[in-house]
Amino acid sequence: MTAPWFSSWRGKVVDNRARETADYERSELRLPAQFDGDRKARAFIGWDGVGVFDPEIDILRLASEYVSQYQNYSEACGRCMPGRAGGRILFDILDKIARGEGEKEDLEKLRSAIGVMKLSAKCEIGRTVPNAIDHLLTHFGAEFDQAIREKKRGKEYGKRFEYAAKITAPCVDACPDRVDIPAFIEGVRDRNPLASLAATRKFMPLAHTCGRVCPHPCEDSCRRGNLDAPLSIMELKRIGADYEDRYIGGINHAIRKKPPIGKKVAIVGAGPAGLTAGYYLAMNGAECDIFEALPVAGGEVMVGVPEYRMPVKKYLADIKLVEDSGAKIHLNSHIDSAKLLKMEKEYDAILLAYGARISKKLHCENENEKLKGYWSAINFLDQINLYEKFGIGEKVDFTGKTIVCVGGGFTSIDVVRCAIRANAKRVIMLYRRSEKVIIQNTSAEEYHEAVEEGVEFMFRSAIAKIIDEKGVIKRVLCNKFKMIEDPNGGRPQLTKLEGADFEIKCDYVIPAVSQESDNSILPPEWEIELTSWGTIKTDGKTYATNKKGVFSAGDCEYGPMTIVNAVGQGRRAANVALNYLQTGEIKRQNDEVMEDLLRTFRVFHKDEKISGYLGGAKRGESAKLSVKERKDNHREVKFALDAATAYEEASRCMRCYYIAMVALR
Repeated sequence: MTAPWFSSWRGKVVDNRARETADYERSELRLPAQFDGDRKARAFIGWDGVGVFDPEIDILRLASEYVSQYQNYSEACGRCMPGRAGGRILFDILDKIARGEGEKEDLEKLRSAIGVMKLSAKCEIGRTVPNAIDHLLTHFGAEFDQAIREKKRGKEYGKRFEYAAKITAPCVDACPDRVDIPAFIEGVRDRNPLASLAATRKFMPLAHTCGRVCPHPCEDSCRRGNLDAPLSIMELKRIGADYEDRYIGGINHAIRKKPPIGKKVAIVGAGPAGLTAGYYLAMNGAECDIFEALPVAGGEVMVGVPEYRMPVKKYLADIKLVEDSGAKIHLNSHIDSAKLLKMEKEYDAILLAYGARISKKLHCENENEKLKGYWSAINFLDQINLYEKFGIGEKVDFTGKTIVCVGGGFTSIDVVRCAIRANAKRVIMLYRRSEKVIIQNTSAEEYHEAVEEGVEFMFRSAIAKIIDEKGVIKRVLCNKFKMIEDPNGGRPQLTKLEGADFEIKCDYVIPAVSQESDNSILPPEWEIELTSWGTIKTDGKTYATNKKGVFSAGDCEYGPMTIVNAVGQGRRAANVALNYLQTGEIKRQNDEVMEDLLRTFRVFHKDEKISGYLGGAKRGESAKLSVKERKDNHREVKFALDAATAYEEASRCMRCYYIAMVALR
């Protein structure tokens, strides 16, 4: 809770203007009084009101500066006259009043323009920008009246102050990488797939990858879902990349490569986080070497995500883009503590992005890695994918075998679906919680496709004991659980059901409960701090460790995460590392600070009533291989949306942009 001097956010007015500071009423809303570090906010202004913390701030300047930020957007957009012309009118009138030249009738013109924009602008940004100005006119009308009456210039007019502005959207806010989702959708709607691809690559180099295996949290925050159904955002993302691959060829960067800055960065790990960081560092002039222990680049997406979900040729196209940036990938390069100490002398910064490739154990009775039939998920998927994608190693054949996998996330779903494709007689997934939770952990598509292919899911179940005969797994003893709801609304608790134990005859047990990192590579001399979870400790914002010049991102920093999370961390870590290389400072860009502030506001509201659009538009779905066509091979299961469906789906986007601004001290 914060105590603003005045706030009107989301219709909740807190007015402390007549109170002493000690008596300020606090707001329940998390308004950003603190911007970043020692920098404090003087005011916050956005789509749903204002929050003022500095009583000395010039309200006239605040209003004109906010509309100026919007005008920059509306001029570049130019898609609707009310939005574009309205922004110009608002700014011209507010600037006129702020410089002491306002007339009484200007206030009526201002209110008229506000009304027209709210009713007529095509997208949310044009409709909501006037809200904040409306709030200021309502609650600070005396200041506007005085400036007009006395022909008085605003006290901060013409003076230099710092303002941080950011455009967001509910879908963008929910995206861990903050990709400009409405922009790449707009490219599809405009039948300009390369523009769509460029909008994606400004934020992520792995467009093929994240257009296929992203868990798409953005869709859960799509405002269209409040009207009929969320957009198929992930499927629209792959349109531009597939078009480039099929019809254009070559490498098309969305950002311009900058001249060399004379600094070198070593990145440990060529997974999504390492590749992304390498790309943006190299494109910004740093010399990057990416060291990968595996014989192939790509990390867990390459050796952990099956071909039927992520075709190797598509991922290799993304990796080629990274290499074209100038980043050099060194394969079969296992890094240990001695090599890291050597790197410390040879490089100006180091990014640790070595993932989490140790499968955690089940901690059940008689669990032993040496038992025949005990196969960790990481090693199992390594063998499957190295063979299927590169012909390395041996083909997995489960003919006549029963496989029991324990898990509940993407890795476990990949395991059981690969086991089906390895011709297993029976494949069982044990999960301690419910069907609803496993869908939340993965996706409805992945879960239902696994069920279609013949995977048996046994919920609220776990292995209590592995039973072997002379070192060969024969069966497992399982416990059954019931869910006890927390009366205080906390996480439900599992309680063992007495007398409900059961056995399953099986040939293989594959634990896929989670992974952890091999932190033995860290030099003791560095004294790198770890979290209680065994991950590298950073502040989660700058991705800087307690060792100067050493950063960390991806699974080794956070624990097993989604691919888009790793990509987002890699881009942010690259930005902070770049600033460190150039200035010696560890700090976020204003854009990134704004992203974090806006996330606390929850741009999306599930109970919002949508008006101004016709509902009932059917969500576009791509075709996929039938169960018969896919269950015995690794062909890609889902096709792209066809051109007509992609256009119709992109046309459902309501362009829910919003703009917010912070005035800084």
